[in-house]
Amino acid sequence: MYVPVFNALDDAEQVRALVASAGSAELVTVGPDGYPTSTLLPVVWDGDRLVMHMARANPQWRTIGDDAPALAVVTGPQAYVSASWYPSKAEHGRMVPTWNYSAVHLTGRARVRTDAAWLREAVTLLTDRNEAGRADRWHVADAPEGFVEKQLRAIVGIELTIERVEAKDKLSQNRSAADHAGVVAGLEAEGDPRAAAVAQAMRRTSTVR
Repeated sequence: MYVPVFNALDDAEQVRALVASAGSAELVTVGPDGYPTSTLLPVVWDGDRLVMHMARANPQWRTIGDDAPALAVVTGPQAYVSASWYPSKAEHGRMVPTWNYSAVHLTGRARVRTDAAWLREAVTLLTDRNEAGRADRWHVADAPEGFVEKQLRAIVGIELTIERVEAKDKLSQNRSAADHAGVVAGLEAEGDPRAAAVAQAMRRTSTVR
């Protein structure tokens, strides 16, 4: 991923928080024909690995060999930025629209996991992370055992051992303080939850002159 220095997200805690907030990733692998394929999957970043699962009917997992190179693409908030939001546009007009976003690329080696114990642990981990804080939490054990076993037979696990993490916040950090503030105001006026999320992310960034 191309990451200009002023767009680099280097804080490990913030990177993990972004992945946790997104809760999903596009798992990209390359099949025997040399072409990439991908599936959007729920993910949990656990230690130095990403834990995922996909439907057994999905043909992608059959193309993943042991320790196959893989890329998990996590996308955070994103929104269109109008050139009209920059105060400097009124000064010289030399501005164009852009797209602000946050993203994390996790590169490593993928392994398919089919043993029932691993799958149960994986779906329990995923469920517990997403049910946390709910008043009426659902637990895997809430479902009949026979039903759970049947569901586990319908999926396969994917474990990605992470070797490289690249994280990017493209949030107008290279603009002046006035232009940065103009973009925040413009996004907040959109009335779009996605734009509001980008504006919130921008409030924690500093500008680079």
